[in-house]
Amino acid sequence: MRYFVTIGTRVLEVELGPQGVRVEGEDVVADLAEMDGTEVRALLLGGKSHRILVGREGPGDWSLYLSGRRLQARVLDERRQAIQKLTGMGLGGGGPKALRAPMPGLVIKVEVKEGDQVVPGQGLVIVEAMKMENELRAEGEGRVGRVLVAAGQTVEKDQVLVEFEAPEDHTEKGPEG
Repeated sequence: MRYFVTIGTRVLEVELGPQGVRVEGEDVVADLAEMDGTEVRALLLGGKSHRILVGREGPGDWSLYLSGRRLQARVLDERRQAIQKLTGMGLGGGGPKALRAPMPGLVIKVEVKEGDQVVPGQGLVIVEAMKMENELRAEGEGRVGRVLVAAGQTVEKDQVLVEFEAPEDHTEKGPEG
């Protein structure tokens, strides 16, 4: 089965079949396993082991937390990819997604305030969970709309921590509108 995985602006073609895994036409040695029925996955990729916290946000939409970094991924099979191309669905639009807590925890520090412009990878909130501090980072560029938590506050899994403003149209409009 062939899938198209979008992370940021990059789209990867991933094939899963009896011969194994191929990414962008190249064979990849990979293994993914659940850890004790949690949302944490053990990924063995290219001889390196990684722990990833996986959260499903909707059909085909996933939040991935790897080494304190948040990544948004969209996974479409061939059929859905073709339908979206034909209809123009899923292209741009929607604005930045809110930052959500990947698991229950305690907010240690909020690193941004309303109105701040953020860049991809910038730290937003530090949450302590399972005796580990996790810096949750911006997945893309945007402006902070609202900060909904403060240091010392406990949060639940999937609770919205930071909302972003929808991108504004910065083009100047002429007399026609």
